[in-house]
Amino acid sequence: MNQRADSRNAGTSMSVRSMIQVALFGAIIVILAFTPFLGYIPLGFTRATIIHIPVIIGSILMGPKKGAVLGFVFGVTSFINNTMNPTVTSFVFTPFYNLGEFSGGIGSLIICFIPRVLVGVVPYYVYKGVKALTRSEKVSSPGLILAGMSGALVNTLLVMNLIFVFFRDAYAKANGVAESTVYTFILSVIGINGVPEAIVAAVFTLGIGKILMKKNIRDRLGV
Repeated sequence: MNQRADSRNAGTSMSVRSMIQVALFGAIIVILAFTPFLGYIPLGFTRATIIHIPVIIGSILMGPKKGAVLGFVFGVTSFINNTMNPTVTSFVFTPFYNLGEFSGGIGSLIICFIPRVLVGVVPYYVYKGVKALTRSEKVSSPGLILAGMSGALVNTLLVMNLIFVFFRDAYAKANGVAESTVYTFILSVIGINGVPEAIVAAVFTLGIGKILMKKNIRDRLGV
């Protein structure tokens, strides 16, 4: 009986600790998202972001399931921001914003949430894959760099290509470009947004990850 009680108590303690871990990273995401010009940086035709960084780090530290939850929180902040504080192309992220003839739909929700959830999943497997290849027990700097880059690129590449799938014509008109050249325009956005975001994510994931992945720090965090 005592062993069962101890087992239940241990399970409850781990569950509470897990919720606290997710809540802490979730709070960082929310603070970044709703601090003006910090989490979402308006660029006129779109927004750059650094919110994927805590999602990536959370994924590496806590695993893909909790990472997916953090990615969903990222998606929720994007949905709220684009609904309440829209730009000219916010219809691609929320069905509740219309700009003249441009309006969102179910595709908006797919774009807003699916890539962000995957930001919380892919970096974990990239990091684990690099560690397996290098067969190192130490914190893998190349693994952190590639995990950071992969998380940022998953977000940018999926979002922009899903925009092309669901809103190609409307996105072209909203940005004042010809429908025949819209994918070229999307590639330019990927270059302008995606490449710098990937570099920034790699740098921050390496710097913060090397600290948080130390055994004594992980023991304190319970991850």
